Amino acid sequence: MALTPSWMLILAAALLVMSASQATARTLPDASIIQRHETWMAQYGRVYKDEAEKAKRLKIFKEHVEYIESFNEAGAKPYKLAVNKFADLTNEEFQASRNGFKMGSHSKSSKVSSFRYANVSAVPSSMDWRKKGAVTGIKDQGQCGCCWAFSAVAATEGINQLKTGKLISLSEQELVDCDTSEDEGCNGGLMDNAFEFIIGNHGLTTESNYPYEGSDGTCNSKKESSSVAKITGYEDVPTNSESALLKAVANQPVSVAIDASGNDFQFYSSGVFTGECGTELDHGVTAVGYDKTSDGTKYWLVKNSWGSSWGENGYIRMQRDVDAAEGLCGIAMQASYPTA
Repeated sequence: MALTPSWMLILAAALLVMSASQATARTLPDASIIQRHETWMAQYGRVYKDEAEKAKRLKIFKEHVEYIESFNEAGAKPYKLAVNKFADLTNEEFQASRNGFKMGSHSKSSKVSSFRYANVSAVPSSMDWRKKGAVTGIKDQGQCGCCWAFSAVAATEGINQLKTGKLISLSEQELVDCDTSEDEGCNGGLMDNAFEFIIGNHGLTTESNYPYEGSDGTCNSKKESSSVAKITGYEDVPTNSESALLKAVANQPVSVAIDASGNDFQFYSSGVFTGECGTELDHGVTAVGYDKTSDGTKYWLVKNSWGSSWGENGYIRMQRDVDAAEGLCGIAMQASYPTA
């Protein structure tokens, strides 16, 4: 049947509408990702200032979801990623708010001239300081770049438990507010500087006495004066030696610095992390053990400060004994620990 001019116009209009709708579908997130974002927002209590901000965050969220699902489906690595509370942040925003280690040389001090574990000849095949009662629960630094304080506190909590038999949660906020001669609170710092402050301050007070606020504050000298855990010194682990780091971690929780800038670190969920990372150290964490998997992959057990919803209930297992002397993500470059 021949089409009349009027039918041809109707058909052309219909094709035009279909083409336009397909083009729109390619540029707008589909309903499923919109709903997923809404559910995610509710889960993490995320609220945006306006629709423009929400649209921007939805776009970032969609890109991350696609990357994470593609990565997991490929199954090429021994670790998995997950859509976590950082899914609407660009990697740059994530780094700015969650990392805060100031890369540089160790602080110079007479207290760091030796390595007490140098002559250790045998270490246990595995270690988990959590099981020995020397590790407090996972904490969350929030959007304050004071990972250095959480790392130093975790190591101090560990040595204090080993010395006294008591596990006491200590105050990161005291370091953020009061350790200001070298460190910069939410703008970053070094674990060695924190140790020097704790020594000079004759200890740290408890978390409950000086609770974490997640922002820079004025030092409360009254709270600061009631110290409950003291250290007498600190030492640096010899640089670029995973074997030296192993000797130290076999004996106590150790502060370590890593390069945690990558997307895979941002969305790490489980397994032994073997991802690509550099040695631009930007994050302070705490090595609280080591072991190997059933297939023989050796790893470090690392306590993070991004809350228990990140990683393996707040922890990450990072590959150990890699080819690079500095260790994966530079974990063996600037390790240190307090001494009782």
